[in-house]
Amino acid sequence: MQPLVSVICLCYNHRRFLSEALDSVRNQTYPNLEIILVDDASTDESAVWLAVYCAQYPEIKYIRHRQNTGNTRAFNEAFRLSSGEYIIDFATDDVLLPQRVAEQVQAFQALDQTYGVVYTDAELIDENSKPIGYFYRRNAQGAVISRTPSGYVFTSVLRHAFLCPPTLMFRRALLEKAGGYDETLAYEDFDIWVRSAQDFKFFFLDKILTRRRVHTASLSHKLYTSGDKQLASTIIICRKAQKLIRTPDEKAALVVRVKAELRQAVFTQNFLEARLLIKLLEELTSLNWPYQLLKRVAEQEIRLGFIRKWYYRWVYHKS
Repeated sequence: MQPLVSVICLCYNHRRFLSEALDSVRNQTYPNLEIILVDDASTDESAVWLAVYCAQYPEIKYIRHRQNTGNTRAFNEAFRLSSGEYIIDFATDDVLLPQRVAEQVQAFQALDQTYGVVYTDAELIDENSKPIGYFYRRNAQGAVISRTPSGYVFTSVLRHAFLCPPTLMFRRALLEKAGGYDETLAYEDFDIWVRSAQDFKFFFLDKILTRRRVHTASLSHKLYTSGDKQLASTIIICRKAQKLIRTPDEKAALVVRVKAELRQAVFTQNFLEARLLIKLLEELTSLNWPYQLLKRVAEQEIRLGFIRKWYYRWVYHKS
C-alpha cells in the first residue's frame, strides 16, 4: 500500500480562495490522503463556508477555533492528530497541482531515510489566480538558474532564503524529532529549516507542483513592516542558529543572514530589532565601517525611510 500523506490545511480569512484551494487537495491523483483542516478563528465567512463544505466531504477532519492561536499552534494541533508518513503544510490561499503529492512521494521513495524534505518550484499567482511568474528564476530554455541546493543545506538555509515554503513535503520523522513548530514564534518555516537541516537532507525536485498566491493579506507580505512580530522571531531563530553552528563556513553564513536582517530592520525603522541584531552581529564578528554606521543609525533612531527606495536599487537591484 502506498504511504499515507497528511495534508494539514490552515485557514485564516481565506474565504474567497477556499473552493479552489480545497478542491485542489481533494483532486490529487495520489489515492492515500489524510486531510486535516483547521480554521483559526477566521473573521470573514470562512468558518460558515467550511462547515458546509466539510459536511459534503466527511473524510475531511475539520477543526474550528473560537480564538485565534496562530499558524504554529494550529499546525501542531493538526500534526498531533495526523498519521501520515509524509506531511504537507498547506495554506488555504494556495493551490496544489494534481500530481503534487504523487510526484513528491515518488521522489521520497527514491531517496534514503536521511532525506527529510522534498521541495519544488512554484508558479506565482495573484488574488485572481492569474499567473505572474515563478518562484525560481529560469533561463530562456526553462532551466532553473536560482540556487536550489540538495543534501545537508544548513549553511545554505542560513545564508540565503532559497526555499519556497508551500512546496515542501516533510518526512514525519523530521517534524517529530523537531517537536513540531516552535509555538512561541510568529512564523514557522525558517525555524524548522534551521533546526532540522543538520540532521536531515533536503532534495530539490525540479518540477512546478504548487501555485503560490501572492496577495497583500499574506503573512509574508507583512514582513519588515513597522512592529511586525516576524522580525522579532527571526532574531530568536538566528540565536538558535548561533548555538548550532559548528564550522567557520556556518558561522560566515549566519553573519551574512544577520547583516541582511539588520539592513532591513534599519531601513524599515524597526530600531529595537536593529539594536538586537547589532548585538548578535558583534558577538559573531567585528563591525566594519558600514555596520558601525548602521549601529549609530539604530542607536539614535535616525529615520531613513526616505532613502529606502534608493537603497533597494543599490543593494537588491529593485525599484
